[in-house]
This record gives sequence, structure tokens and C-alpha cells, in this order.
Amino acid sequence: MGRLRDKVVLITGGAGAVGSAVAEAVVQQGGIAIDTDLAGREGIDHVLDVTSEADWQRVIGAVEASAGRLDGLVNAAGIAQLGTVEDTGYADFRRTMAINVDGTFLGCKYGLGLMKRTGGSIVNVSSVSGLVGGHNLAAYNASKGAVRLLSKSVALHGARLDPPVRCNSVHPTFLEGAMTDAIIRPSRNPEETKARMTRDIPLRRFGKPSEVADMCVYLLSDESAFVTGAEFAIDGGLTAH
Repeated sequence: MGRLRDKVVLITGGAGAVGSAVAEAVVQQGGIAIDTDLAGREGIDHVLDVTSEADWQRVIGAVEASAGRLDGLVNAAGIAQLGTVEDTGYADFRRTMAINVDGTFLGCKYGLGLMKRTGGSIVNVSSVSGLVGGHNLAAYNASKGAVRLLSKSVALHGARLDPPVRCNSVHPTFLEGAMTDAIIRPSRNPEETKARMTRDIPLRRFGKPSEVADMCVYLLSDESAFVTGAEFAIDGGLTAH
């Protein structure tokens, strides 16, 4: 049967670790996963630059034409940018905000246009860095904090619709995969950096993309029908300090 039986779910960043894990989980639970990512990425259904309004209009139009509805949206596209407020170049700051915030805004805006016909659920992938600060994560903190409050605004708007569209944010800590590797690799001692990052997590390990996907499945499913405007830390206890 599956917890997402016949639900049509659009996923951004579908070639990334979290996006691909979400797509796999959606299919395993009986849903229809529509993968999107930049041109040249493998295993995607539609090319989508999340910062392009025209791309969003085109892709949502294609989903409407092929499926006639959209039951779920997972905004998983994102980038990490290291740097203090002094070290971060303005161009890098703007690029981080464009992908992480503008891309999520456009997804919610155009996804809602189709989802509100039948109701549905939006899941925005933020970060633990949207809940707590880091001295060298100025741009990333700003962008992921914005995703957190944007999600609440979308949730309050969606609750006024009939049928309603729910919206929640998920906040993973460091996950196994390329994005965390890219943060660790430039350090003077990558092994020590990874060990220090792991020590900061009470459960003493990095998270797995599949664990984020499991939370997304819950939020996309009817099991969470009374859950909206909430934030879910998937952080091994990091924010319990």
C-alpha cells in the first residue's frame, strides 16, 4: 500500500544526497517522485534552476500537464558556504541566499498554485544552522534561518486555504556525504576536524540522508495531517545543549 500511495511529489536538488534519498523513499512508500536538478545531473526528470522563476513556471506547468495535481513538494536544493561575516564575499553571500532562500520561496510560491487545488504538504529542508549560529557560517546561517521563518509564513497562509496546504521545515546537522566532505576537506587537519564536529553531536555520529528522508515521508504523509508550521531538528541532540 505505502504511506504515500499515488501521491505526486516534486523534489528539488534531486541529484544530491538528501534529494535522491527523499525520491527513493517516496517511491518505496508508493508515491510518484518527480526529480529536478540542474542540467547535466544524472537521474532527473526535469531540469530546474531553483533561482529561475521561468524554470519554476515551466516545471510546474509540466507537472500539471502530466499528472494534473501536486500532492507534495520537498525543497531540498541548497549549498553550504563557509566564512565569517568579514571573510564572506558579497557575491558568495548573494549566491547562497539565491539558491537557499530564493529557490525555496519560488518553490513554495509556484508549488502552492497547483497544490491548493487538492491540498498537500510542503517540506523545506533547512539546517541545524537555521536554529543555531556558527562563527564561520554567516551566509549559511542567514539563508537557513530565513527558510525556517519563510516556512512558518507559508504554513499560516496554507492553513487558510480549503483544502489546506501544510508547510514544515526540517533541520539536519552534518550528514554523511559530499556537502559535509566539502566543508571538512579544506581544513588543515580534516580527520581532526571531522572528529571535533562529531564530538559536538551527543549521539556521536553524523546523520544519514535516509534519516532526513524518513522525516520527509512522515511530513508528506497523511499521518502528519495536523502538523504545520513546525520545525524538526534531525541533529543527534545537538540543539539540546
